[in-house]
Amino acid sequence: MCQLLGMNCIAPTDVMFSFSGFAERGGRTDHHKDGWGIAFFEDKGVRHFVDHQAAAESPVAELIRRYPIKSRNVIAHIRKATQGAVTLQNCHPFVRELWGRYWVFAHNGDLKDYAPRLHGGFRPVGETDSERAFCWLMQELAKAHATVPSVADLTLTLGELVPRIARHGVFNFLFSNGEALWAHASTKLCYALRQHPFGRVTLSDDDLSLNLAELTTPADRVAVVATTPLTQDETWIPLTPGELKVFVDGAPV
Repeated sequence: MCQLLGMNCIAPTDVMFSFSGFAERGGRTDHHKDGWGIAFFEDKGVRHFVDHQAAAESPVAELIRRYPIKSRNVIAHIRKATQGAVTLQNCHPFVRELWGRYWVFAHNGDLKDYAPRLHGGFRPVGETDSERAFCWLMQELAKAHATVPSVADLTLTLGELVPRIARHGVFNFLFSNGEALWAHASTKLCYALRQHPFGRVTLSDDDLSLNLAELTTPADRVAVVATTPLTQDETWIPLTPGELKVFVDGAPV
């Protein structure tokens, strides 16, 4: 299946280090080579990059490795196709607009016999179960709220909606509107907190190490979410199956 990477921060931060290791899993250290994508929130805007090439070999991925785009919320995905062809329109993350705000979603898993009724303004462009699930979530959120809900209210609504999708199969996902990062685990998903006092971190999938103390201030705080741990020397906390966790300002709420 696919793999996920998310980042939620108290201040705009670049994801170059974590993405460098993550991208290696897209065809070099792992077999997730059927496309990739990443989305960065910046104020009300979103920088969105997708490519049907393997992340380990994609020139666009190489740009992301070297370009320090700073964001408080980032979602990335490397794909191992289970439903839908290896095409650009089937690459995650997916982006939609609701209430004058962008929403970003990426999924790891496989939903069987999943064909929800989509009768609103949200329709899939590609053929994946993932995009169908995202469109249904957006449709139901629009029905449940008249405008952008608070993080707490949105978490409650997601807690009611997500099990209706998860009963169809594996539904690990990341979701954000730029204010927070939501993570749901059916099987594998974990997170690490980077905060003062910072130390050295070493990637598991690349020969790269970084002393975070040289690049941060005591006020900085970052939560990194991934399908499996990205580093060798950090504490990664697994989510339990069925758990929905929200991150705000670089910490779980």
